[in-house]
Amino acid sequence: MKLNEKTAVVTGVTGGLGKAITKALTDKGVHVFGLARNSDDLNKLKESIGAPFTPVSLDITNQEGIKEWVGKTFSDNFLPDILVNNAGIGGFAKIDEMNSNEWLNMINTNLNGMYFITSQIVPFLKKNKNTTHIINIGSILGTMGREEGSAYCTTKFGVSGFSDALFKELRLYKIKVTCMNPGSIETDFFKSSGIEAHENMLHPEDLADTLVHILETPDNMLINELTIRPLNPKQRKKL
Repeated sequence: MKLNEKTAVVTGVTGGLGKAITKALTDKGVHVFGLARNSDDLNKLKESIGAPFTPVSLDITNQEGIKEWVGKTFSDNFLPDILVNNAGIGGFAKIDEMNSNEWLNMINTNLNGMYFITSQIVPFLKKNKNTTHIINIGSILGTMGREEGSAYCTTKFGVSGFSDALFKELRLYKIKVTCMNPGSIETDFFKSSGIEAHENMLHPEDLADTLVHILETPDNMLINELTIRPLNPKQRKKL
């Protein structure tokens, strides 16, 4: 896909990876509709990027809100080309100590939210005569379990299964579906489990560049799943 002048929907754009993805896409000439809950953070991102970015203050767990926004934004005369399901939350605790609301919030955001936005965008992707692309941000914890990570692993295994079924369903409509499974990223995401961010983790900007590369592959080439790890995941010793 040639990215210049394409239109993308990206969820969770105010976090580390989402922000990096948004900047990488707009640098390539893509117009990004960026979804997130925090209006102040969205406006700051708009000030930083400018015209190629349209902020959308919306919670992806709000099914009716998603349906209304997609219906107002896209039409037969204005079709999206790219959907990046990046929004996600995580929490880590022993199963008998985890608050049930935390479990439900992860399920609602990481799985239901992904379904709500994807189910509304896909009909417009099907109408697009060009090859289009959905990229779902999974996790290495969607390929293996981790102690005290039952809720998060459940959702990310779900992202992997959703992606695998979806690529088989949509490939004949010229819609690519890719699941990216990164390992630890240099953000505060795993702070609740006692893991501090450090420079040997994957950098959001590098993952964003990888996502751009996936989008720019030839139209008849599909990378349906990609696992990305730090070469050396251990923190460097301070001298």
